[in-house]
Formats: sequence, structure tokens, C-alpha cells
Amino acid sequence: MIESDRELSAMVKELWDSDVNRLQPGRDYRISLQGKAGDSMASNDDSERAGSPLFTFVDENIFKKETFLAFISLLDNYVSDTGEPEIVTPEEVAENHKFLDAIIQTPTMKIAHKYLAEKNLSPKDNKKFKEQLYRIWFELYARRGASKPDSSGFEHVFVGETRGGRTVIGFHNWIQLYLQEKLGHIDYKGYSVSANSPQPDENKHILALQFSWKDGIKPKGSIFVGVSPEFEFALYTLCFLTSPNERVKVQFSYYDVEIVCHHYNQKHIGTTYPVLIKYQNHE
Repeated sequence: MIESDRELSAMVKELWDSDVNRLQPGRDYRISLQGKAGDSMASNDDSERAGSPLFTFVDENIFKKETFLAFISLLDNYVSDTGEPEIVTPEEVAENHKFLDAIIQTPTMKIAHKYLAEKNLSPKDNKKFKEQLYRIWFELYARRGASKPDSSGFEHVFVGETRGGRTVIGFHNWIQLYLQEKLGHIDYKGYSVSANSPQPDENKHILALQFSWKDGIKPKGSIFVGVSPEFEFALYTLCFLTSPNERVKVQFSYYDVEIVCHHYNQKHIGTTYPVLIKYQNHE
């Protein structure tokens, strides 16, 4: 395993500690892990180990907070099929900007911005920093096999896409998962563990899982649960801009985590998500 990036870990710990909008497991939300997902990829897999939804309760008052509200307004702006060109309306562009305006005011994003500006990886000026974030996350590009721009970092990571109608790609966000599950579009199949990963914990904030969405299957996805949109945005932007490696190991709070971050043309985020390596025994 690669040596943990100490400097980046210290920054991620700062981001984590500053995330005042993070939900508390058991109080603000509850999940029900149930059983371990089967290995079959078939969406009608009878070895499903979860008969009930993943989320048993979420305090939706949290979604009235500014960054959550702005984030949720973006989730319905995309066509999930890759290969289908995305048409971005002026209203959607305005919603993207409103979201960025909201998150750059948060303590979490300010910490990330200050660090990136000190490293000359981001402009100090807020307006220019916002332009950089827009390019990384919202500018459209053509995913594999598409002739026209059909994807963006934001759509892939936070909203989710389908390939060929049968496979779910991306989709690494708990809020989208909760809202889609509530609408009946998500069927949670159980948690995922590998030989080296720890058993998941309903009171921790990282989870690997299997689910189907619409008609497609996500054989294994990995997400943060209960964190704020600004925390994920700050963390992933930090990893994207500071590390040329597609996998970076960080330690913070209870977690040893590998952040996977694939670049697209060095200008945009292709995908990014957390992989839990192990729990630490201390805060």
C-alpha cells in the first residue's frame, strides 16, 4: 500500500473537522445494512441479501440548508444514458453557479481554497476559483464511445449514469441514493466487502454497496454517507488538483481511505470516490 500522504491527510482532517453540516448517524439519519450482496451481476439476482431499503430514516430538514438545497436542485438536470448529448439550459447554468456560490462560502471549501491558492494550484480570487471549479466539475465532455459531449464530472460522480441501459456507472453520492430510493428507482442489494476490507458499520460514514437503479445494476459502488455536499466537493477537488496519482491514501477521523480520482484530459474529473481500507481505533 502506498505511504499515506501526510500533508494531504492533514488537510482532509481539517476539511472533515470543519464540516458543520455533516449529519450524525442514528440522530439525523439511519441506515439498515442487512446482508452482504451476492456476487452475481444479474439485476434479477435471487441471492439479494437486502429486502428493505438502505435508508430507514433521514431528517429532511437538513435538505433545507443552503448547500443541500442548491445541490439537490442540480440532480434532475441530467439525462442518465451515456451517448445521449446533454443539453444545458441557461436555467441549469444558473443553478450550477448558485451551487458553487453557496459552497465557496462554507468553512470547508474556504480551507480547501486557501490551501490550493497557497500551492498555486488555484487562483486566489473567488470568481476565478469558481471558474476553475466550473471547468473541473460542470464542463461537458464526451465519455467513451460518445460523439457529442454527454457527461461531466458532476453528473458522473454525484448523479450517476447508465451505459447501454444495463450498467450503472458513477453514482457515488448518498443524497442522490436516498432521494432515488425514496422515489422507488433504487433497489438496495446489500453491502459489499472484499477479503481485505472491514465489515461496514451503520454508524460510520463510508459504505461499499450493490444496488440497481432504474434498469441498470451497480455491482459495487462506494460512497460517503451523511457528509455535506461541500465536504465531498472540497475533498475531491483537493485530490484532483494536488495529486497526479489516480489513487491517494489519506487518514482522518476513524478512517484509512483511498481516494480514487480519475482525470479526464487533465482538465475534468472522470470519476472519484472513497475506498475504505480500514477503521482506525481513535478519533
